[in-house]
Amino acid sequence: MSKTTTGAILRPLLSTAAAVSITMSSLAIAPAPAFATEELNALVWCDHTDPALIEPFEKANDVKVNLKDYEGTGTALSLIEQSQPGDWDVLVIDGVDVHRAVDMNLLAELPADALPTADIFPEVRMEANNMKDGKTYAVTEKFGYNTISYDKTKVDPKDMQDMSVLWSDKYKGRIALYDYYLPIIGLVGLGLGKKTADLSDADLPAIAEKLKQMKAVSKQVSDVVSSQTALATGEVDILVGGGEWITGVLSGEKPNLDWTIPEQGAVRWAQSIGVMKDSKKQDLALKFVQYILSPEGQARLATSSCYWAMPANSKAGEHLTDAQKAALRWDQQPEYLKKTQLYPIPSSELDKKFQDAWTEMLQQ
Repeated sequence: MSKTTTGAILRPLLSTAAAVSITMSSLAIAPAPAFATEELNALVWCDHTDPALIEPFEKANDVKVNLKDYEGTGTALSLIEQSQPGDWDVLVIDGVDVHRAVDMNLLAELPADALPTADIFPEVRMEANNMKDGKTYAVTEKFGYNTISYDKTKVDPKDMQDMSVLWSDKYKGRIALYDYYLPIIGLVGLGLGKKTADLSDADLPAIAEKLKQMKAVSKQVSDVVSSQTALATGEVDILVGGGEWITGVLSGEKPNLDWTIPEQGAVRWAQSIGVMKDSKKQDLALKFVQYILSPEGQARLATSSCYWAMPANSKAGEHLTDAQKAALRWDQQPEYLKKTQLYPIPSSELDKKFQDAWTEMLQQ
């Protein structure tokens, strides 16, 4: 059965300051050597625009890295279509959309022996997504969870272990819903005992009912920045769809904010990185991918000023502080990986029905 994706996750922007810095320019260029002999153009998610991540690579390789950040796979593909072949050297993309880029002949095969595959957490290698016909086209670089973020001084943390509290009256008027249908529908499905990969038309009535119940007890359904702000300022006490990307970067200034994965589980997102097939700088682009996947690069990517999330390389922990690992739940990852499932990847027909159910919920 053919599958379609909608550009899966909308990346989080973790703080007002980060949001402002990202939106100031659509083309983020990290400081680079004054007379760099090479340039590299990368189409990325906003976490790659942090100078703390990019500068070490630039200095070590005498290169200027030009970074264009985007939201949603559809946007990236449009940008590529509007560009000339060879304009882009590196692509960061939602892990579930790698095959989409491969089928469009956009990504180059990566030499498997040049990648730290053995160091990637096995649960996020996603060979089925990053490989095709035995060839590797991308590598998972970072992952995280859409789950529950909350203010632990205002709600009972034990309640956050049971997803059913999200459609009960206990915290009525104190909940924000992240306005993106796929992860929320995935969470509801898990709360109903379903697997995200198995969701079907038969599950829609029960899912639609729970969505309406959640809307009835929620204060707002809002985008990333608005929902984050509401949680950080105390306007709401719970954010459904949140996770470490909401609270990680705020852990120092907002220790009251926390996140967890309930007993029913949560949905997991993952982002991949690859080299553009038409790049005229294949070797340099591969070197950039290798840097991002290195333990040092992974630690910097995991704690980027745009948003924090788990590095895919298990050796990155050697370069993270105890406080950073605590915010990311480093020690809980084996348990979390077992309890979480990937985003639903519905057929085009089911995806439309998901969106219709979401729209109906919003309009109630």
